[in-house]
Amino acid sequence: MSRKVVRSSKFRHVFGQAVKTDQCYDDIRISQMTWDSNFCSVNPKFVAMIVDASGGGAFMVLPLSKTGRIDMSYPTVCGHTGPVLDIEFCPHNDNIIASGSEDCSVMIWEIPDSGLTSPLTDPVVKLDGHSKRVGILCWHPTAHNVLMSAGCDNVVILWNVARGESVVRIDSVHPDLIYSACWNQDGSQILTTCKDKTMRVLDPRKGTLLLEKEKTHEGSRPVRAVFLSDGKILTTGFSRMSERQVALWDPELDTGSGVLLPFYDPDTGVVYLCGKGESSIRYFEVTDEAPYVHYLSMYSSKESQKGMGCMPKRGLEVNKCEITRFYKLHERKCEPIVMTVPRKSDLFQEDLYPDTIGPEPSVEADEWFQGKDGQPILISLKDGFTATTKAKEFKVHKSLLKTTSASAGNQPDNSGEVQSLRKEVKDLKAAIEELTTRMKELESWRESK
Repeated sequence: MSRKVVRSSKFRHVFGQAVKTDQCYDDIRISQMTWDSNFCSVNPKFVAMIVDASGGGAFMVLPLSKTGRIDMSYPTVCGHTGPVLDIEFCPHNDNIIASGSEDCSVMIWEIPDSGLTSPLTDPVVKLDGHSKRVGILCWHPTAHNVLMSAGCDNVVILWNVARGESVVRIDSVHPDLIYSACWNQDGSQILTTCKDKTMRVLDPRKGTLLLEKEKTHEGSRPVRAVFLSDGKILTTGFSRMSERQVALWDPELDTGSGVLLPFYDPDTGVVYLCGKGESSIRYFEVTDEAPYVHYLSMYSSKESQKGMGCMPKRGLEVNKCEITRFYKLHERKCEPIVMTVPRKSDLFQEDLYPDTIGPEPSVEADEWFQGKDGQPILISLKDGFTATTKAKEFKVHKSLLKTTSASAGNQPDNSGEVQSLRKEVKDLKAAIEELTTRMKELESWRESK
């Protein structure tokens, strides 16, 4: 992979630029956990970040418009009893987010449209099935309410979230810690990497092995893998000498020590590699011509990144030729970084914005588990993304759930009111207890007289 040869590409002049200070999210205590997840998830409504918390685990969810200094008393999602390790927004409902924790549980939360006004402690659904901490979460790209989780018990579980059920449990394939897990574009296959240096492609419904590749990278440090749009696989890892590598299968990058977080854009064929603990983002174009992975450029800044989130394509500003927007986590703030292709014309750039994956699922969870696949439903960004249908309602079959909160799952628009009512009930109970205690004291005083 040569960096010296000038190669023709419309992405050759892509440049990254951090936004102004007043457009950042400041004074946030980002989690200090040493775990190789993104620590951040973002969609066109919210940005979520895992934060430090005492006595349990928490993450913060902010409306995108709430920039500037965030007050220390701002409410968090804090229902886990152990540190939160991974979070991910549902691709089919921007108000739903999943979290995995050191307390071995997965929880599903519903965020009000206006954001949180009080701490959120009761999940819509709690999913118990792992015996050790849960560090990887990934929603199905096309099937509604299907979630994959992977834990330090070397187990992958596929959940029907609406029913609160683990439908598929893959517990005999991975002999060691799972480093990464993701779906292909239509969700018909799962790709995992493992501490045993083997990459595996699995049939998600049967839980069976389709193919495996041993020693994708010789080093002992964590390996990550993502499916590309044409079925190819890109991996990031380390050589025996701890030289970082990106492979389709082969080329070396440098001798950095941070795990590379890969973000792949299937619309443009560009992959962005973010080194955790570093201050740069390298980007490459993946093509069918040798050497297949072509270096484009690098965005550099002064401060290192503790985590990274990536905005879905439907949340970008197409009139500014914005092709990607990252949300970079610092020690105490979240900084958006915009990737732009310089163009002189004000017209819609069709070559940069082919039809892209929209928020509408193409198959329901029950149908998918029964064998039905669905291709992603694509949308045009020509006039900017506007929702033509109501966001897919998150319905919970409460009679089938082992652990749920009250009826928040059926009334997404009233979740703020539900929180307020719960607080009122709690305050009333406390007042009743106080009055009961005073009455008992008065009765005791009268009897003593």
